[in-house]
Amino acid sequence: MKFIDEYRDKEIVRKLLGEIRKISRKEIALMEVCGGHTMSIQKFGIPSLLPSSIRLLSGPGCPVCVSHRGYIDRAIAFGRLPDTIITTYGDLIRVPGSTSSLDKEKAEGRDIRIVYSILDALDIARKNPGKKVIFLGIGFETTAPGSAAGILNASKEGLDNFYLYSSHKVMPPAMEALIDEGVRINGYIAPGHVTTITGPEIYVSIPEKFGLGVVVSGFEPVDLLKAIYMLVKQHETGKPAVEIAYTRAVKAGGNQKAKAMLEEVFEYRDDWWRGLGKIPQSGLGIKSKYNAFDAESRIEVAVEETREDKGCICGEILKGLKTPKDCKLFGKVCKPNNPVGACMVSNEGACHAYYRYNR
Repeated sequence: MKFIDEYRDKEIVRKLLGEIRKISRKEIALMEVCGGHTMSIQKFGIPSLLPSSIRLLSGPGCPVCVSHRGYIDRAIAFGRLPDTIITTYGDLIRVPGSTSSLDKEKAEGRDIRIVYSILDALDIARKNPGKKVIFLGIGFETTAPGSAAGILNASKEGLDNFYLYSSHKVMPPAMEALIDEGVRINGYIAPGHVTTITGPEIYVSIPEKFGLGVVVSGFEPVDLLKAIYMLVKQHETGKPAVEIAYTRAVKAGGNQKAKAMLEEVFEYRDDWWRGLGKIPQSGLGIKSKYNAFDAESRIEVAVEETREDKGCICGEILKGLKTPKDCKLFGKVCKPNNPVGACMVSNEGACHAYYRYNR
């Protein structure tokens, strides 16, 4: 299959591994900041193929995982209001809040619906004019343009019962925050989907300010090994830079139309990341121009005090300080069918990836 088979070709993989072994001399720690990369790295056993001098770390690349538990608590509180319909992507519905989850609330009769697109949420709003329809906006620059398009469509139609509850975040501030915290990183494997939207220019501060390389990767074994080779070469030669190993999808400048929608609807704001705390200008809030569609500011609701589970180390895993195997709950109390923390819920979470492929 085109763009699949050739990126899983064993001979190409062997050649890339040979080139990596040939140039790799220094110890190097590389962090992926994309949940899709985390899953692919574990699925294809990439760490087991590499020299012992190369260490791969999983970072805050899963949007469900990095979102504040208080976000889930407020979404649950919205769902308990009369005449309200919550619409959400499937991976969010099982994320534990402080005392409940959207899945449990749905089982108790709340109107909570899984959708595949914000267009589905808009259609539900059209068909239910007497109810407030709230779409839970989760994700990085990849999914945020879809939320922006939803608001623009609702505004154009005058759909006054549609709302967005935004937890959208942007990646570069988190990447810088990890370095500022002293997490030992020598280079970043940058997210392919995010960079398809933004363009690679968003990472230029990383080599300029911190002397670390950034290489944008795709999701197949050849993609990832090519990105690792490029980062190792940068590290060995002392020439950190922003490079693209995913040229079939990522171009300079990114997707101009998507970026224009983001700029029209959203503005940067300080936001909370699991494990990293509040990071300045790392979130996307809805501009005052479109405040009529902002669930957070337009719909008043009492939210319970947020509480974290004792024993869950999801925050430390997201910073690359620990792996899922370091968690006492992993694979015992905490499993995909009984997740204690967000890192076990999403298919892009490190704990979920390790549980499936690296137990």
